[in-house]
Amino acid sequence: MGDFTAFIKGLENKKVLGINPPVFDFAFFDFWAKPLGLLYILEYLRRRGNTVNLIDCIYEGRDKPKSYGRYKPKRREIGKPLPYKAIPRRFYHFGMTKEELEERLSAIEPPDIILITSGMTYWYLGVKWCIEIVKGIFPDVPLLLGGIYAQLCPDHAQGLGADGVQTTPLGVPFFRPALDLYDAPEYGITITSIGCPLNCKYCASKRLWPKYRKRNVDEVIDEISFQAGMRSVGDIAFYDDALLLDKERHFYPLCDELKKRHGHLRYHTPNGLHVREIDEVCARYLYETGFKTIRLSLESTDPSIQKAGSDKVHDDQYIRAVENLLKAGYTHEDIETYILVGLPGQKYEAVERAILFVKSLGATVKLAEYSPIPGTPMFDECAKIFPLLKEDPLYQNNTAYCGYMTPDITQINLQRLKNLAKIKIRDGVKASIRRDDPPLI
Repeated sequence: MGDFTAFIKGLENKKVLGINPPVFDFAFFDFWAKPLGLLYILEYLRRRGNTVNLIDCIYEGRDKPKSYGRYKPKRREIGKPLPYKAIPRRFYHFGMTKEELEERLSAIEPPDIILITSGMTYWYLGVKWCIEIVKGIFPDVPLLLGGIYAQLCPDHAQGLGADGVQTTPLGVPFFRPALDLYDAPEYGITITSIGCPLNCKYCASKRLWPKYRKRNVDEVIDEISFQAGMRSVGDIAFYDDALLLDKERHFYPLCDELKKRHGHLRYHTPNGLHVREIDEVCARYLYETGFKTIRLSLESTDPSIQKAGSDKVHDDQYIRAVENLLKAGYTHEDIETYILVGLPGQKYEAVERAILFVKSLGATVKLAEYSPIPGTPMFDECAKIFPLLKEDPLYQNNTAYCGYMTPDITQINLQRLKNLAKIKIRDGVKASIRRDDPPLI
């Protein structure tokens, strides 16, 4: 296993290039997706006297604008890798093309060190593609690979051609993300806490960040203020896994300062909020501070799955949270709720009940297709039934696994659940789609 913390801390007066690679997948959406960890590292290195540069293959390969500063990335269809050949879905390259990346690399002064980050484990093909192009232009420049994939699949990552792989959390301090390396970013990003104190059986947060800690509120405020000072920024996304924990001492003081200093900004919580923390006071803080995207982590109404999720939410807590958010001023459409589908042993009827439960309260369902994540207890359960998960991270893709590979949900039933999630349920009228019903068109 590799830890290059000492090497990174020793860099001074060097030219450092950071790269966020493209994504190869069936689908990709910009849920305020920027390489936060890489941006923190680049800012740290800049403060140590290094010259830093960034190539973000997703951002620089953007296409049409969407809401709240996001963009739809450019895409082009490519051939499917062998594990996906039987899947009747198109496969895409999202982001910069080979020619665009080569042109960007050729236009910059040769760096002394190159840092490439990585996201989902099953996105490694984009990382490999990126490394090959970079090495073709700068063959003698040391290249370090880090990020989520590198930590979760360290042995596999060793084979992509990097000179070193960071397989543990990099031990450098956070100052602020180097957002100014973008020309005119439409949104900023931040994180107020590292990791999560819970230990859900399907989540890799503990593996990626074994120790949970809160950042200093003043430090976070300064970070947001720097980004808000960029005239193009109108939105801020919080990357926290546990934003509302210890809210009286952490989240509320943060909101008080945000309201005073940056009342014009809009805030978003793409990772989901802990439902049990949303009492009347918390709901008012969210609304009055300007949080526009509210995503709740219900995940299931099945007691066994709730237990696997650290018992962090029960049905009655979800009901109260929705009531409190509505009372604070949010509409039903504003309240989006994650429900997991495709978990090992999960029944179709259990997902259906969860969808109908959320809809009975008027909230919006966001189905989250399960992806087996290495290092989690549920991954080991899945690998006993489907051993290929351990051989190639491509099999861990949520689109491929959920509905095509797992025995726990068929593609037909998955589509029925997706259709049910889209149905409008009004005036207390309930809807249900049974397994013997035809799929909705």
